[in-house]
Amino acid sequence: MKLSKLKSIILFIIDCFIIYITCYIIYYRIPHSIQYQLSGSDFKVFLSHIFSILLCITIIQIKIKSYKIIWKYAEYNEYIKLMFGITFGFLIYFLINSFLFKKKTSLIFSVSSCAVSILLMLLIRFLYRKYRNFLTRMSRYRLPIAIIGAGSAGVLIYDEILYNHKSNYSVRYFIDDDIEKIGKKIRNVMVYGPINRFHDIIQEMPVSEIIIAIPSLSEIRKREILELVTKSEVKVKFLPDLISILQNGSNLLSCVREFKVEELIGRRSVSFDETEIQCYFKKRIIMVTGGGGSIGSELCRQLARSGPKHLIIIDNYENNAFDIQQELIAQYNDSLRLSVEIASVQDKDKINALFEKYRPEIVFHAAAHKHVPFMEDCTDEAIKNNIFGTYYTVHAAHRYHAKKFVLISTDKAVNPTSMMGASKRVCEMIVQSMKEESDTDYITVRFGNVLGSNGSVIPLFRRQIEQGGPVTITDKRANRYFMTISEAAQLVLRACSMNTQSETYVLDMGQPVNILTLAENLIRLMGYVPYKEIPIEEIGIRQGEKLNEELLMHNDDLSETEDAKIFIEKHYTISQEEIEEKIKSLKKALDTKDMMQIKNALIMAVPTFQKSTEL
Repeated sequence: MKLSKLKSIILFIIDCFIIYITCYIIYYRIPHSIQYQLSGSDFKVFLSHIFSILLCITIIQIKIKSYKIIWKYAEYNEYIKLMFGITFGFLIYFLINSFLFKKKTSLIFSVSSCAVSILLMLLIRFLYRKYRNFLTRMSRYRLPIAIIGAGSAGVLIYDEILYNHKSNYSVRYFIDDDIEKIGKKIRNVMVYGPINRFHDIIQEMPVSEIIIAIPSLSEIRKREILELVTKSEVKVKFLPDLISILQNGSNLLSCVREFKVEELIGRRSVSFDETEIQCYFKKRIIMVTGGGGSIGSELCRQLARSGPKHLIIIDNYENNAFDIQQELIAQYNDSLRLSVEIASVQDKDKINALFEKYRPEIVFHAAAHKHVPFMEDCTDEAIKNNIFGTYYTVHAAHRYHAKKFVLISTDKAVNPTSMMGASKRVCEMIVQSMKEESDTDYITVRFGNVLGSNGSVIPLFRRQIEQGGPVTITDKRANRYFMTISEAAQLVLRACSMNTQSETYVLDMGQPVNILTLAENLIRLMGYVPYKEIPIEEIGIRQGEKLNEELLMHNDDLSETEDAKIFIEKHYTISQEEIEEKIKSLKKALDTKDMMQIKNALIMAVPTFQKSTEL
C-alpha cells in the first residue's frame, strides 16, 4: 500500500473517532434541557445516529476528494473544503433525522456536534502541519536567506521554501521599499527596508544568500539593486521576469536562477526588431562557416527562426557541428532544410565545391582562430586559417554570385598588437578590397569580447572561483568591451539586413568594463569575499594583449545608421593588387616555416600594427 493512501486511511479513522467522541459527549453528557425527544438510555439508538452521521459525512468527503488533499501544503481553500464537507454531511444527517428516525436528536445536538467536530479536525491538521515543519527544520541545516521583495512573488517563494522538505533554505526576513509593509510581518517573518538600506540590514542580520523576487523590476532598477548587493558578502539569485516564469511552467522556487553574465556588463542588453530581420532572411539560401562555434551556432539558431530556404553549416570540428545539427533537428524537424558539411576554410578546392553545390545567397564567415596567446605561438595557423580561409571564402562568394558576404571581426583588429588581431585586420582588408570588384556586398561586423563564448573570461573566472581561486587577471588597469552571444548574433543579422552596401559596422557597446571590477563583482555574486575567501592575482599583460581595446580605426570616421546602436566606420580604399601582394608575401613567409619571418611578414602586411608598450 502506498504511503499516501495509508495516511488517508489513518486520517479517515481519526476523523471518525473525533465525530464519535464528540457526538457521544454531547449525546450523553450535555444537560437534558438542551435535548429534545432524546432517549439517553438506548445505546443502539445512539449507534444508529452515529452510523448515519459518519455515512453522510464520508460520502460528501469522498465526493469532494477531501482525503486526497496533502495537508502539509494546505491553504485557505482546502480548509474551507473540509468545513463545507462536514457541515453538508451534518445537514444531510439532520434531514434524515427529521424524516426517518423515530427517536430524533435535537437541532442543538446536530449544530454542536458539527461545530466541535470541525474545530477538532482543523486542530488535528494544524498540529500535523506544525509537526512536519518542525521535523523538516530539525532534519537538516538550512541556509539563512533574505528575500528582496515582499510582494506576491516573494511570499509565494517563502511558502514554497517553508513547505518543501527538500529545500535547504530558511527565510529570515524580507526587504522591501513599500512603506506600508516595512516593520510588519508576513507569515510571521519581518519586513525590513527600504532596499537602499540593504548594507545596514545585512550587517545587523547576516544571511548566506539573497533572492531578488521582484519579476516586474525594470532593467535600470535591477542594475541598481545588483550594484548594491554586490558590495555585500552574500550569494545572489534572481527570480526572472513573468514571461520566463510562465514558460518554465513550474513552481517559483525552481525558476530562481543565479545571475546572468550579461548582468555584469553595466548596460542594458541591445536588441533589434526581429520582424524585419526574419523577413529579410526568410526563404534564402544561407551558409555559415564556423557554424558550430559560439557565435556561429547562435547565428544558426536565430537564422533557423527566420525560415530560410536552406541553411548550410560548415565547420572543421565535427563535435560542434553535430551538437548544433541535433539541436536544430530536434527543434524544427522537417520544417528546416539543413545541411552540415565538415570542411576547413583553408581547403580552397573544398570551399569552391561547396559554393558550387549550394549556391548560397548570403554567407556568414565566422570560422577563425581567436585565442590571442595561441596565435602568438602559432602565427602560421592564424595566417592559414584566418587570412587564407577568408581569402578563399571571399572569392568563392564572388565567383558564385552570393548576394552578401558578412565577415565576423573583432575589436582586436583595430590598431592590432597581437598576431591574432593582425590576422583579422588583414581579413577586413580582404573584404574591403572587394567593394569595387564584385556585385556581392561585402560587410564587416566588429565587436568586442563575447560573454559566455568558448574560452571567454567569464567561464574561466567561474571555474577558478568554484575551485577556490585564485582568480587570475592580466592587469588591474585592463578594460574590455563586452557583449552577449545573443547580442553579437543579432548585430550581425541586423547589419546584414540593412539596405546598404559594403561597410564596416560597429556596435555601440557602452563604456568598457574594468577586468578587476568584473572579477570582484563575480566573486561577490557567487557568495564569496574577494581577497579574503577568493584571492585575485595579477599575472601581467600577455604578449600581444592591450590594456584598452578599441573599436574604431579612427575616432572621427564614424557615421550613423537607421539603428541608433549601430554605426558605420569609413572605409579606406584597398586595391586588389595591394591585397594580392600581401597574400604572396604571407605565402612566401609560410613556405620558410621560420616563425620569426612569418610574424614579420604579418606585421608588414598591417600598416596599423603597433608593438605593445604596455607590458
